Amino acid sequence: MSTPMTPTTHFCPAYPRPRASKASALLMFFSARRSWLDALYERSYRMQMGEVHLPGLDLYMVNEPALVREVLQDTDGNFPKSALLGEALQPLLGESIFTTNGAQWQRQRTMMDPAFAQARLNVAFPVMREATDAMLARLAALPDGAEHDLEVEMTHVTADIIFRTIFSEPLTGPDAHRVFDAFSRYQTQVPRLMLPSLFGQRWLRWPWDAWRSRRAAREIRGLLETLIRPRYAAHRGGCPSTRQDILASFLDARDPESGIPFSFEALVDQVAMLFLAGHETSASALTWATHLLAQAPDVQTRMQAEVSTLLGTRAPELGDMKELTLTRNVFRETLRLFPPVGFMARQTASACPMRKKTVPAGATVVVAPWLIHRHRDLWPEPDAFNPDRYDGDASRDALKQAYLPFGMGPRVCMGAAFALQEATLILAQLVRHHRLEAVPGHVPQPVGRLTIRSANGVRLRLFRRTASAAEARA
Repeated sequence: MSTPMTPTTHFCPAYPRPRASKASALLMFFSARRSWLDALYERSYRMQMGEVHLPGLDLYMVNEPALVREVLQDTDGNFPKSALLGEALQPLLGESIFTTNGAQWQRQRTMMDPAFAQARLNVAFPVMREATDAMLARLAALPDGAEHDLEVEMTHVTADIIFRTIFSEPLTGPDAHRVFDAFSRYQTQVPRLMLPSLFGQRWLRWPWDAWRSRRAAREIRGLLETLIRPRYAAHRGGCPSTRQDILASFLDARDPESGIPFSFEALVDQVAMLFLAGHETSASALTWATHLLAQAPDVQTRMQAEVSTLLGTRAPELGDMKELTLTRNVFRETLRLFPPVGFMARQTASACPMRKKTVPAGATVVVAPWLIHRHRDLWPEPDAFNPDRYDGDASRDALKQAYLPFGMGPRVCMGAAFALQEATLILAQLVRHHRLEAVPGHVPQPVGRLTIRSANGVRLRLFRRTASAAEARA
């Protein structure tokens, strides 16, 4: 139920300005060590396909919609996930569904599918609402008008939601901050560990970087193991938990061929994948959404009016989510401008033709939502924040062929509907109770690692709202 008001004045949020021309291999190495975004140049946002030949790798970047579909909708195993990415994620996610390929991935997917019944929207919504209420309580304890890093809070609330969905337990403040800090450190190390392999110089890996990466992974996995171990032991001992959550479904899962359940290590791998994928991407997008709303007060006003008109003083219900059209569009536009996973790497299983070129076997093919969502030839006003574009015709073709925040094909994100509902609820409740105001002089700096985050946080001022006229009438 969109509130009919004057459309927003479009603005372009800050992002790393691309170089005028392609950097040398040496400059690219040092640029990408901090962020993948720093290695891009102006033509990256216009090309259909680009290629970079590094000492250790042939890399092809595909932006053309037809090629993107060919790579991501592959069902024959021609474009498995990149081995380099799997190696970088192994300390944290092990042999999880996020990193495996082929028959192993298919068996894991079959074992895990029943567990996602616990993530159905009607089952998960009460959990989302409880965690969102806990977020509002934390924010209410802050001094009115206080400056706050929303990146930390968005990570806390999304981690709390997926934690409750997996374990039927809330995530406490100290544990939430441990996860945020450990994963931030882990993300920082990933480019530093991957780049030497890309340049054929694995010896350039600093032992310090590898040690810090493994230590951060152990902190996160240790938190999960503490909760999994007693329930795993009880289940194997014939005393399964009465909880109806995702962990209970994972414990019951059996390999479709052998009938063997997940081992403890495999169980930790899958839970770690689900926990991190289930909150990190949402946290990234929600953080950027708060930044965009603070920079576009007219959109924020319209959004608050939409929420207040619909809800009055009552608590939100599941059926309300589809009525919050502008709120959902704000999040959809955030996913376009700041897709949490900005780069998706695949590897060619055999040589294949692409745009009159032959891509050799073993090459890395990158599909970059960051580039495709801002492609100069596919989107009107590609760098502008315009949530109203989803209600018009100007962007209809682009949305069909060049919008893939959750990927596509067999490996499309299984939690897409979950994430959209979660984000709509959190943003609605946030603007319902608080006005977001930018901090003068603070400009978030997007960096591309495993997800698109801000190198310097997203600092905003929060002001409590008084009851609106609609709420007062209610």
